[in-house]
Amino acid sequence: MIKASMALALIGLAVLGGSLGGAVAVPVYLPLSTLVLAGILMIGRDIPTFLRIFLIMLSATHVVLVLLVLGAVLGLITGDYTGYVPPPSAALGATAFGALIYGLSFVPVVRTICTITDRYLDSQADSIIRIPFIGLVRAREGTIGTWMIAILIAINLAQVALNVRLSFFSRDMFNALEAKDAAAFWYQLFVIFTPLAAVFVAIALTEVLLQNVLTIRWRAFLNTYYVREWLGDGAHYRMQLIGRGADNPDQRISEDLRKFVESTYSLSVGLMNQAATLVSFVAILWTISAGFTFPGTNVEVPGLLVWVCAGYAILGTWVTHLIGRPLIGLNFQQERVEANYRFSLARLREYTEQVALLSGEPAEREGLSRRFGQIVDNYMQIVIRLIKLNTFTSAYFQANVVVPYILTAPYYFIGKISLGQMQQVVGAFSRVESALTYFIQIYTTLADYKAVLDRLTTFEGAIASAQRVGGESKLAITPAASRELRLRNLDVRLPDGRALMHADGLAFRPGERTLMTGPSGSGKSTLFRAIAGIWPFGEGEVLVPEGQSMMLLPQRPYIPIGTLREAVTYPAQGDAYSDAAIMEALRAAKLPQIADKLDDERAWGQTLSLGEQQRLAVARALLAKPDWLFLDEATAALDEPTEAEIYQVIKEKLPHTTVVSIGHRSTLLGYHDRRIDLKRGENGLSTPVDMMQPQPAE
Repeated sequence: MIKASMALALIGLAVLGGSLGGAVAVPVYLPLSTLVLAGILMIGRDIPTFLRIFLIMLSATHVVLVLLVLGAVLGLITGDYTGYVPPPSAALGATAFGALIYGLSFVPVVRTICTITDRYLDSQADSIIRIPFIGLVRAREGTIGTWMIAILIAINLAQVALNVRLSFFSRDMFNALEAKDAAAFWYQLFVIFTPLAAVFVAIALTEVLLQNVLTIRWRAFLNTYYVREWLGDGAHYRMQLIGRGADNPDQRISEDLRKFVESTYSLSVGLMNQAATLVSFVAILWTISAGFTFPGTNVEVPGLLVWVCAGYAILGTWVTHLIGRPLIGLNFQQERVEANYRFSLARLREYTEQVALLSGEPAEREGLSRRFGQIVDNYMQIVIRLIKLNTFTSAYFQANVVVPYILTAPYYFIGKISLGQMQQVVGAFSRVESALTYFIQIYTTLADYKAVLDRLTTFEGAIASAQRVGGESKLAITPAASRELRLRNLDVRLPDGRALMHADGLAFRPGERTLMTGPSGSGKSTLFRAIAGIWPFGEGEVLVPEGQSMMLLPQRPYIPIGTLREAVTYPAQGDAYSDAAIMEALRAAKLPQIADKLDDERAWGQTLSLGEQQRLAVARALLAKPDWLFLDEATAALDEPTEAEIYQVIKEKLPHTTVVSIGHRSTLLGYHDRRIDLKRGENGLSTPVDMMQPQPAE
């Protein structure tokens, strides 16, 4: 940025010296605007990367403008090529837009957007991209994204330049028609228009390709980032515990990220395109209407059509904002109720058996109907608001067709402008008015975009809160040289701060099989989660044997969608164990009927009963061979004989594994060497009491 700023300043000083010395006949504001833009570039070196790309590309465009103007002044650009030379005043527009970009960097919502975009653009991750005619190129992913955005900006600016040149083609062609000059007409059509059209089509196709490649790479990077943050260090679990902020994280990662990337690109590049269009065609309108008088008077108003167009667009934008402002909140609410309904359907699919057993279909229909009713109610509010908005905008845009003719026809009839100039004015008016009303055209998109941004920021906030809760936890998991797992002055609390359990000095000895009992709600499962390191609420210390592995099997196991092999080996990869080992583990866990279906892909969580799922989880433990195995009612769905067989299998197959179980059945006592009972005091606080293990009945 500093080097670019210095180069721009040198160009400005050189042109200023030539202008003041009479060497080049350019307005003094041309070099002065160059120097101002150089200053903006210098102070803008610390703005977000996303905005910096636009500022640098704008500066490069400004240099091209200056060179074209100098080329025309020095006689290096003549003839038909003068249609490619912008007026010197275009440099003022470029400088103003540069100042706008710098100012936007201080707007909170823009900085929020840039915080998300810069995660991609500042990425240091190595990546590869295939470039036509060059081949595979290795570079940082952020560098690839930066260059692609820069090229797309250049393409859009080139399209604006081509549109300006085509406006001069339109003027000259209609002038040829008015003069019945066939040679000039065919010259304009084949020599001027055809090459321009070919270039326009070529860069348009390039834009489509680059835009789609950019958006999918951008989305892929952000998807990886958000998934990592959400799943990292148990944040997804703690988000549910603290109950803060982010409903339907699946939608925020899949749908909202897609919308964010696509809308960020289209809105930002679209805004820049419209700004460049505005600057270019305002110059045309100003030049043609320089001598126009106010209708019905002899008072000349410099650039009359520019002021009329601006007033017309500002009025339309203001009315559009008044009508469409409620759409922001309505779109946010629509995303929420749609996601809630979709989640209800997915949850029903997961628990179809339980619903069927309870004959809960009427209750489910009522619940689904109620949630869908919320969708309909909010959607109809959106429709009513859109009808109001579209009624105005449709009338507004229909008037756009005739308004420029109404304005220019009187001047054409009195011979002040030619037919070609009239057509050029009509085209320029439409372009300027379209640029000024860009806000009207994208209002509904902006409303949806703001809702998406809010959902992503609240999702980030929820993740940050979960990470903060984990980071501020006073419940420490400390590796220790001892072979025992010991609780030292441990207080386990609920998320609201209430004390649930206190334990000090309790030790689980290696090789000893321990059963934990106690009334429901006394904190048994919560203690297991504290030992596993995912429960953040409490104080004290859990001393765990250093270098030893731990596995916790909950009452309802998680069964991922995919092949049976992936379900059994989870959380390891599917190829972590041999087929023979997996099949042996399944047979040992009393699941011989599915042992030969390792490559069958289905929703195994719905295919298997809860008892089969619990046995599959035991097969995982048999494969993983952890040093410590915590069973949180992990056999509660099994009949007593099968439960006895499972505990016997664990004892035989995992002889060096220390087992700690939670259960309520009295039969479990016979499979353990020791019993710890959580006794609840009058204050509701549970404490562990070491009980004598009774002998099992013969």
